[in-house]
Amino acid sequence: MPRALATEAVHAGRDDLAGLGLHAPPIDLSTTYPSHDSRAEAARIDAFAADGVLDDGPPVYARLGNPTVARFETALARLEGTESAVAFASGMAALSAVLLVRGAAGLRHVVAVRPLYGCSDHLLTAGLLGTEVTWVDPAGIADAIRPDTGLVMVESPANPTLAELDLAAVAHSCGEVPLLADNTFATPVLQRPVESGARLVLHSATKYLGGHGDVLGGVVACDEEFARALRQVRFATGGVLHPLAGYLLLRGLATLPVRVRAASANAAELARRLAQDPRVARVHYPRLGGAMVAFEVRGDPHEVTAGVRLITPAVSLGSVDTLIQHPASISHRVVDVTDRHASGVSDRLLRMSCGLEDVEDLWRDLDRALGPVSAPPAAAVRRGPRATVS
Repeated sequence: MPRALATEAVHAGRDDLAGLGLHAPPIDLSTTYPSHDSRAEAARIDAFAADGVLDDGPPVYARLGNPTVARFETALARLEGTESAVAFASGMAALSAVLLVRGAAGLRHVVAVRPLYGCSDHLLTAGLLGTEVTWVDPAGIADAIRPDTGLVMVESPANPTLAELDLAAVAHSCGEVPLLADNTFATPVLQRPVESGARLVLHSATKYLGGHGDVLGGVVACDEEFARALRQVRFATGGVLHPLAGYLLLRGLATLPVRVRAASANAAELARRLAQDPRVARVHYPRLGGAMVAFEVRGDPHEVTAGVRLITPAVSLGSVDTLIQHPASISHRVVDVTDRHASGVSDRLLRMSCGLEDVEDLWRDLDRALGPVSAPPAAAVRRGPRATVS
């Protein structure tokens, strides 16, 4: 019988510990490993080069794989409901590997829906990895696909507007082209994109998976066939996740459901209060829920980020403490201003990642930072219908 998500979060990747006589997962910091049978090692390297698979023999070299990182990969794959997962040094390294895999097959064209995380947008738009991107509304995905299209990329809820897509409808529009869904904001606690037809699920593991603002990482959850190609790219390019980071991410997964649900309760309450506040023009909070809130202020957003004291004005998200930032100045600064505005990222938009503090303390801090009340109309929470595709 399948285990519940909360149970998997605690136990996945740890199934062999009792047999090893251990309770906590070990950290393997070795960069290299003894190899007395070089003929056998040569055969294993040949097999990896051919299909991206190392057998269950002893490790060879940290760039090929690491037992601690493998535990995290196993656990994340279980939570996302995929066959495999491949971890990288950052979310951008993970996305780069996906693009390189498709480019190596001659499929360099990407169809994407804005908004995406600003650096993802920049990587695609600048063509730094030889890709060509066509930006479309969800309804235009099918018409934008070409013979050389290797990927369709979306993010839902999107960074930073929290716009939501109907992932099942998007996947249908992709046809045979793999759909990559960035699930960083939702996490597998709130949605599992493969259940809606996505082939690839991207996470900036730096965010909710780690959950404490002290580890950098990225991961792609996918089928084993694609994972093999990703492992080959990771070996060739060196974007490996450090073992200590793998340990911290595995530990973070154990509390992921509890953290996401508690932070989401704070976010929902703050979104409600912000929607009633005359100093706020619009609130964005997804139907899916979650711990992220975006809101557009009537006044100067820079004054708000300068005025918080308990809340930390900082880039990133998903930590146990609450963070706030101005996307037009930081996370989405690299996106062309016209494209930024067209995708709903206004100059007055603030993005807040709600943490685990008491909601009353958070509201007092936010209320003070918003400044004096001067405008009578209240905002409405933007919970419009999800975007659809034909």
